[in-house]
Amino acid sequence: MSGQEQMQGAGQGNHGFAHPVPMKILVGVAAALIALTILTVLLSDFHFGAFDIWIAMGIAAAKGTLVALFFMHLYWDKRFNGFVFIASLFFVAIFIGFVLLDTHTYEDGVKQYQQDHPPSSHSVPLSGEHK
Repeated sequence: MSGQEQMQGAGQGNHGFAHPVPMKILVGVAAALIALTILTVLLSDFHFGAFDIWIAMGIAAAKGTLVALFFMHLYWDKRFNGFVFIASLFFVAIFIGFVLLDTHTYEDGVKQYQQDHPPSSHSVPLSGEHK
């Protein structure tokens, strides 16, 4: 028995190499991820009000989709696996949406707590705050 046959028999079977992706595609996806990261940083200087979180989550979802499709080879995998991925994104969006809908319920309580308990001088400032 050759070494190749022993390796195939030792595991869970011959799965072979997943899918060879051309370097052109990998470099293109990496460039898109870098561009989306730069876009995220540039957009952080602008304030779109209530749309800030939706813009950030949209860019993050696009980046995650690119990683899953091309670096994790989901694009070439069985369609059911793609369906499960899309369904999971849909349910995460629903869960985040419900959380965001609920924030106004306790917003007054948070503001009152912040007024009653001002930060001490040795506390760590929140992002965007400078002393």
